[in-house]
Amino acid sequence: MNRIISKRPSAALIIACMSLFIALGGVSYGVATGSIDSREIKDGSIRNPDFKEGTLRGNEAKRDGFGGGAIKESTLGKIPASSVRWALVNANGDIEEQSGGFTVVSKPGINGQPAGPAPARNPNIYINAGSSLAGKGLSATTALANTPPPVAFNGDVSIGRCATAPVTCAPTGTNVANVLVVRSLANNGDVDSAPRRFYVEVTE
Repeated sequence: MNRIISKRPSAALIIACMSLFIALGGVSYGVATGSIDSREIKDGSIRNPDFKEGTLRGNEAKRDGFGGGAIKESTLGKIPASSVRWALVNANGDIEEQSGGFTVVSKPGINGQPAGPAPARNPNIYINAGSSLAGKGLSATTALANTPPPVAFNGDVSIGRCATAPVTCAPTGTNVANVLVVRSLANNGDVDSAPRRFYVEVTE
């Protein structure tokens, strides 16, 4: 008569079977429910091509939930804030209003510039901005004037920075990096016989 010999499974075999069951159960649960969370995803294994367009919404991802690919605000460089300084110059070449720091260095009849009608006189107005204009944006715009003569509804203004390759300013003390030069122009681009009011802006 044959004897059936029973043998208990070892502890190692029991643990191995349990581990296999748990692993298979977790994956099958995720597949069955259509929900796979961070327990089933290995770090760094999900990439852009794995997402269908339009399926990932903002509330489904933590702000810092992309591991090494996360962008931390503390690591971003500061974006310099820009500011604009301005001055309103009247037809006589004097500053009417300004945000601060501007002074007129030279204009027709002042600082070596002859007075009189254009083109005999130098029609330019030279303004010291109070600091170097290197690397800063310059703009000038005609300011509307409808009383009294000269009446100006249109025209143009040109602007440049002194002490640069294209612009050499002649009046004493003007050919420096702090000074800009402005010239009023008629509609046809010629020097305006009657200077206009204009705004000057410096973007820093």
